[in-house]
Amino acid sequence: MAHSIRAGRARRQVLRALLPGRHSAAALAVAIAAATALPLAAPQFTRRFVDDAAAGAGTGHLTLIALGYLVVAVAGQAARTLTAWLAGRLAWEGTDRLRERLAEHALGLDMAFHGRRTPGEMIERVDGDVVAVAEFAVAFLLDVVAGVLLLAGVLVIVSTVDPRLGGALAAYCALIGYGMARAQRLAVPSAARARQEHATLFGGLEERLTAVEDIRANGAGEHSVRRFHQSAAALHRAEFRSDRVGSSLLAGTGVAFAAGTAIALGLAAWGRMSGIVTVGTAVLLFQYTLMVRAPFERLIDQLRRYQTALAGIARIGALLAEPRTLPSPADPRPLPATGPLGLRLDGVGFAYDGEGGEGGEKVLSDVTLRLAPGERLGLVSRTGSGKTTIARLVLRLYDPVEGVVRVGGLDLREADPASIRRRICVVTQDVQLFAASVRDNLTLFRPSTGDDRLREVLAEVGLGLWLAGLPQGLDTVLGGPADVSAGEAQLLALARAFLADPGLVVLDEPSSRLDPATEHRIEQSVERLLTGRTAVLIAHRLSSLSRVDEVAVVGEGRILEYGREDLAADPDSRFARMLRLAGVAR
Repeated sequence: MAHSIRAGRARRQVLRALLPGRHSAAALAVAIAAATALPLAAPQFTRRFVDDAAAGAGTGHLTLIALGYLVVAVAGQAARTLTAWLAGRLAWEGTDRLRERLAEHALGLDMAFHGRRTPGEMIERVDGDVVAVAEFAVAFLLDVVAGVLLLAGVLVIVSTVDPRLGGALAAYCALIGYGMARAQRLAVPSAARARQEHATLFGGLEERLTAVEDIRANGAGEHSVRRFHQSAAALHRAEFRSDRVGSSLLAGTGVAFAAGTAIALGLAAWGRMSGIVTVGTAVLLFQYTLMVRAPFERLIDQLRRYQTALAGIARIGALLAEPRTLPSPADPRPLPATGPLGLRLDGVGFAYDGEGGEGGEKVLSDVTLRLAPGERLGLVSRTGSGKTTIARLVLRLYDPVEGVVRVGGLDLREADPASIRRRICVVTQDVQLFAASVRDNLTLFRPSTGDDRLREVLAEVGLGLWLAGLPQGLDTVLGGPADVSAGEAQLLALARAFLADPGLVVLDEPSSRLDPATEHRIEQSVERLLTGRTAVLIAHRLSSLSRVDEVAVVGEGRILEYGREDLAADPDSRFARMLRLAGVAR
């Protein structure tokens, strides 16, 4: 029930994003009205020309009628061109708003959600589905709205000429429309399946291209190609089913309209022989009958876009309806704006989501830690013991299922998310650089305090000479990690932390994979960064614990030991045994 309510609300958000402003909508309405009325007026000139010619009118008179027809025809084409331009502009403006809304929502979803999906799939869902909606929005305004108005105009005019012919034409159109609606119910699910297979294919392809070095080095190319072939085959089957439905509908409609044209010719001939209509009126009725065909053919032509758009809207709505498991506080309170922040974990337990979002196996149980403002804590354990999970809870990437995480004396679930991002900073080994300027890579696209401060921070972390060697300084665009060395990337990550000026820093030992010279530079920068700040260090090498005040030994999701000097002095402690195995002096 709750999911259904969220999905309905999300679909309304999609429609609201697509709505144009009042002035734009008014201009488009005028253009559509002109593009509809002018083609309806053209057959009237044809009738007048035929009847007047049959009555023996002069060449000058007939020429004026022909010129009038030409003016109306050209004006109709101009009105349709204007409608297409306005519809395209408004549709893309609306879908751009939708794309921004969707990207914002997707980026705000929790790590558990993104962990179950590949980046390629998310790109397809955020951009590919929106493109499908944009393409249909243009077609809807041009071929659906204008077509329906044209159809209504034809029925009204034919009914004024002869109500019996108008009634027959209306019944015929209703029958065609009913058949299309019934066929549509079969077409939409197949299109939705094709969109899903499309996203799966591109998600798998992106994932394998990202890991191409490991795949080639370890001989997994054949497996990757086989998986790609399986995904491509699934997409082919889905696309084939969708095309088969659309082609069948198109063929059926063609047969129906051929029969309709024959009936229209028969009725026009009957009317003329019965003396009910003139020759010009018979021609007019035939032209209007052909006009009825045009809107339906346009609808059929747009059927695939309609199917794709409906599937896209459904998937967009489903993504927007995806709930965040990190609820925003009803009354958000900011963390202390300055100074180091204390950290407390009281009886914290945590379990990652299992399949389908159900609760998985517990990875943390009854974790309790105390860290005074300005103190430094080192987390040590074997891989998979829970230290990274503790760091994620401190950053509020997840919420605990038990207990509470307090920073600066405030439960993070009650803290203003913006203040959490300002006052708590993380520096990891896996540095993300963007195809953007050095300035944007430092500020992460946020407003900065000025270029002088950026240069000062880069000099402080030892990148002053590196910056001076760049061709455009802070405006130099970095194409990605290949533009900088691993050490320079780590120093850039530290510079980001300096700019943020946090009160609590989480460090994933950023120097553990570097050469000794670069490591020394980073160690100096880390020490300056931690001065006067609270810090949690995830230690991969025990030698890095020389800078911490306390050590927490994590194992099996619990804090097994806590302390430092006392643990190192106790030969039977786990920490002492770890020091001996690593060959590190106390």
